[in-house]
Amino acid sequence: MQLYNKLSAEERAHLIDEAGKDRLTISFYQYYKIENPQILRNHLFIEWDNLEVLGRTYVSNEGINAQISVPAENLAALKEQLDSISFLKDCRLNIAIEQDNKSFLKLKVKVRDKIVADGLNDDTFDVTNIGIHLDAEGFNKLLEDPNTVCVDMRNHYESEIGHFKTAVTPDVDTFRDSLDIIEEDLKDHKEDKNLLMYCTGGIRCEKASAYYKHKGFKNVFQLEGGIIEYTRQVKEQELENKFIGKNFVFDHRRSERITEDVIANCHQCGEPCDMHVNCANEACHLLFIQCEKCSKKMETCCSIECKEIIQLPFEEQKELRKGIPNSNKIFKKGRSEVLKYKK
Repeated sequence: MQLYNKLSAEERAHLIDEAGKDRLTISFYQYYKIENPQILRNHLFIEWDNLEVLGRTYVSNEGINAQISVPAENLAALKEQLDSISFLKDCRLNIAIEQDNKSFLKLKVKVRDKIVADGLNDDTFDVTNIGIHLDAEGFNKLLEDPNTVCVDMRNHYESEIGHFKTAVTPDVDTFRDSLDIIEEDLKDHKEDKNLLMYCTGGIRCEKASAYYKHKGFKNVFQLEGGIIEYTRQVKEQELENKFIGKNFVFDHRRSERITEDVIANCHQCGEPCDMHVNCANEACHLLFIQCEKCSKKMETCCSIECKEIIQLPFEEQKELRKGIPNSNKIFKKGRSEVLKYKK
């Protein structure tokens, strides 16, 4: 019985083209006490493989966090399959604003210690005592309240290309980094200010809101469904859109354009730009912002050194990569000293 992906990204891309089916990119999460994550993981892989689901999903003792794509014709079957799992019945599915049939090219369902790397000890506070959820209309109203502090719970490379007007955007590399910084910055306003949070799809705020209530914040609010659901409601209900720029997403699309505002700049020349790329040197793979002019000049590389490396024969490049661990310690996001105009 197949319990892992057997096709390369290239082979899967060819099959997607060959099938000619429109696919939907979807994300969802649910915090729930799962006794045996491995059993659920295997069950999901088998079911989803049959439905031609692709994407990246984490399962742990604390719940599930999924970013996936599915043929549009199989969406109803996917919903039915999720509803058959008690704690996922009627779970909100965030459907992407912009679609790309190749947003994901492999099916990966992994068991992890956490569904979001928050660095918190969940035994020290009540993770179910969360903040008040707000829809787009309620979020807009509270955002206008002068007694509100709106905080972006995402990382610097996400908020750099798009964020809510007036929001505080912590200059952090990880979600965990932001938790202590925000608490310290707002320590004198735990009782007299509204703490209003948002993230991409809502999952980071779910944990953060419980954490901040545990830390003594009295008025904690969070955007239900994150930026993705907010954008959908704004369009459907013809509300004022208070988000500017693009919404960073964690798939091959890298972002969804929400407004035409370009609030970032090319990290190499400084010109207005909000297009993220990964350095073409696989041993570097740096995520950074690069305009079309610099991309052509630098061959989608972050530095002259990386540009020289990609000219080498493939086998020689592989030799250079030996001994370098493929982890977030080397795959940094927009922080390299080679980038003259980085944030």
